[in-house]
Amino acid sequence: MAQAQPTRPRSGKIEEAEIEIVKERENQLPEAARNFEKIQLAPAPKTDRQVRYTFPDFRLPSQNLNPSVRVLTIKQEELTPLQGNYARLGVGNYASLLGQAHLHTTRNADYAYGLDLNHISSARGPVDGKNSSVAQSNLQLQGERYNGPLTLGARLNLGRDRANFYGYNPNLEPTPEPDSIKQVFYRVDGQVYLRNRDRDAAFQYDIAGGYRNWQDRFDAKESNVYGQLRTAYYVTEKGRVRFDGDLSFISQKDSAFSLSRPFAQATAAYEQKVGTRLDVSVGGTVGYTGDTINNARQVNFFPAVRLGYTVVEDKFVLFGGLGGGLQRVTLYDLTQENAWLGKRQQVADTRRGPTVFFGFNAAPVRNLQASVKVTLSNDDNLYFYNLSRRDTTRYELVYDPKSTQLLNVHGELVYNAAEKLRVGTRLDYNGYNVKTLAEPFHRPNFQGVFFASYNMYDKLLLGGELYTLSSSYGSVRYPVGSTTPQFREQLRATNAVVDLNLRADYRFSENLSFFVLGNNLLGRKYERFLNYPVKGINVLAGLGYQF
Repeated sequence: MAQAQPTRPRSGKIEEAEIEIVKERENQLPEAARNFEKIQLAPAPKTDRQVRYTFPDFRLPSQNLNPSVRVLTIKQEELTPLQGNYARLGVGNYASLLGQAHLHTTRNADYAYGLDLNHISSARGPVDGKNSSVAQSNLQLQGERYNGPLTLGARLNLGRDRANFYGYNPNLEPTPEPDSIKQVFYRVDGQVYLRNRDRDAAFQYDIAGGYRNWQDRFDAKESNVYGQLRTAYYVTEKGRVRFDGDLSFISQKDSAFSLSRPFAQATAAYEQKVGTRLDVSVGGTVGYTGDTINNARQVNFFPAVRLGYTVVEDKFVLFGGLGGGLQRVTLYDLTQENAWLGKRQQVADTRRGPTVFFGFNAAPVRNLQASVKVTLSNDDNLYFYNLSRRDTTRYELVYDPKSTQLLNVHGELVYNAAEKLRVGTRLDYNGYNVKTLAEPFHRPNFQGVFFASYNMYDKLLLGGELYTLSSSYGSVRYPVGSTTPQFREQLRATNAVVDLNLRADYRFSENLSFFVLGNNLLGRKYERFLNYPVKGINVLAGLGYQF
């Protein structure tokens, strides 16, 4: 708008003036030079503030393919807003009994505590009925207290496992009394821990200390006082220092000896993100074990180097590096893998290293994840299972006096669509190069599992697993000649395992459900361990109540 300005009158009389209103006006500005190279602020890099812990896996994977009885419900219990408690009861052939209870507080910002009880038993088994019966019971108490970013927690596990030494030939040997072949394991594991829940904090930590006690029916005992430390300190947004530590003091007693087994291991590394694609971790691991079996080195140093390169963000990552470490081996864990160990076992920690590993993680399409890892290692005191020369119903730990070279190829493929359909597989190939032993006793070269589950209209959950293991080897003794007691050892292959398990869970209402489990549905009484066939087709059915 433009306005005509009148002149200031001298006589004080207001003169007449005209006002002109301009509706449209165009301002003419000089043309400016355009700058095509303006400064652009890059977005803040994505940083993963979660502490990652890596543990070397030396252990023989659990091959107890008897019914695991993992009863699944339609709704995940941890997401249920109010009904976090449930109880289940089921029965099946072989006089099997299943009982489960889950009693926990609902979600709370200040605390959480609860109780879990699991029991599975079969009064009869594949050999001489009750002489091959089995039972597993476990009670877990746990609680946590939250104070800002701090979590203070404790848990207590009590376990009792009963098994029988039924590895005799009922056609050639007299039937023993059930009490004479009975074995019972008692387990206690108590732990107190303190951890930081704030992922944005510069210092991340997880501290734990505990006590484990194990004993069997024949007065063998193992006491283990242990501690764990996992820390990471972020020096910058892209760099952090990581320090992990483990301590363990074991006292082992048997009818023939008593010994102590100290253990300590620490890993320090610096991790740095270089640019937007490369992750570098450089450090080392120092470990000490008090074991002297095979004159193994007690103080060990291993590199801890890892490189990760993101080829496609959130889609494809390549990694590789050098590693190694000690694995703490205990009777507490070994008897969960093989319940038929005999007396006076000499247990040694496994020394793995140095190792070379490489592989990739990928998410090529939505809901699909894949990973492959190849590891080449040099192992000392890697344990194997073989039949005892004194009693072929018992097993003993055997070691190769020389190092064992291992090639492991591990692969996983999982498809998960909106928590409705889940399909996947996990496969492992293990190539063992033993020097003194005839074979890597009872360690199969190939093992895999194929699994799937489908949630149908939140009323029916269907699922299944197919386990496969290649055959392995053990050695058996047989008499030679009739006049003098002489024996000869002969290698014998175990059965290849193909084990199909199916399950279904039908929800009648919000509270009541019915489940049925079918295990080893192909009915193959294979021997994962020589002289110990497993049960054939095993079906369990029962009711569950959620409240």
